[in-house]
Amino acid sequence: MAKAPKTNNQLLPAKHVNGDLFVCDVADAVLKDLIPQMEHPFYSLSKNPDTAIRRYEHNGNWLQIIPSVKGLATIYDKDVLIYAISQLMEKMKRGEPVGPRLRITSYELLVFTNRGTSGKDYDALCEAIDRLAGTRITTNIRTGDEEQRDSFGLIDAASVRRKNGLDGRLLWVEIKLSEWVFNAIRSQEVLTLHPDYFRLGKPLERRVYELARKHCGRQRTWQISLELLFKKSGSRGLVRRFRAMVKNIAKHDHLPDYRVTYNDESDQVTFYNRESWWEDAPLPSSEETLPPLSTYAYEQARAAAPGYDIHALESEWREFWAISGKPKLANVEAAFVGFCRSRNKRAPIQRAKETAWDA
Repeated sequence: MAKAPKTNNQLLPAKHVNGDLFVCDVADAVLKDLIPQMEHPFYSLSKNPDTAIRRYEHNGNWLQIIPSVKGLATIYDKDVLIYAISQLMEKMKRGEPVGPRLRITSYELLVFTNRGTSGKDYDALCEAIDRLAGTRITTNIRTGDEEQRDSFGLIDAASVRRKNGLDGRLLWVEIKLSEWVFNAIRSQEVLTLHPDYFRLGKPLERRVYELARKHCGRQRTWQISLELLFKKSGSRGLVRRFRAMVKNIAKHDHLPDYRVTYNDESDQVTFYNRESWWEDAPLPSSEETLPPLSTYAYEQARAAAPGYDIHALESEWREFWAISGKPKLANVEAAFVGFCRSRNKRAPIQRAKETAWDA
């Protein structure tokens, strides 16, 4: 059986365990996050204002993140979007209509994200919304000899209501999610997060968990070089400090969902899924597994879903095939390409283009 995480002081205490989760939406909603936000380092990992423009390049394409004068949105500010995404996905599950504009009761958001509910916490929430609204993402797309430049935000608009004027208690905020964010929600480009995500107190711990959740997923293990993990994290610090943080996570074994090991000789990090779903069922025979795909199949899939992370789509496709009862496929590679084509057709073209980079 997979080991459960150790219960120690590496996690922040759960602040609302005595009946605060009395609102149905808050209690029932499952934590959800956007896959592109987990894959790419959109957010600052610094607790201090970060006003530097960030730029990432891959295969001739580039992704540029431009902060406002108040700084780049931080990984803690992202809690607001996780709450919004979780609420909208819960409404969609219940068949309720959803739109990009969402009213949020401030107290419920603070409880959901394991924050305090004092005056300074409400003030910090307003500052987070300002940074989210001010951060812009700009990218280029090349098509033949033409170049397309797209720019989008995370939040397009925000409204704050207080009781008794500017110095009064914050009652609620209303945000309008950008088209990019809302399209991703509508296309269900999301993954579930562990509830203890909000108990991870260090920015790099949260970022490493996001990467593990995205890349390891429901696989048994995922291995990556520390150098590449450092790059994907978006950390602006030193590699040696990042290495020490990874060693600390491995030592205390407190990361939700995944156990982490670090190999000094190879400088490799390995994530082990704590869930033991593969142990609860007999191993499938060779006839019950899908064969590896050819290079040609990957090329066809990339053409069918331009801009998508094809290997991430492959993981989804294989999992979908398994939970669908492992039907017999006349042409396995054609089925995968068809899956990619359907995903691309379901999601807006712009949405697909914007997720093209493997930072």
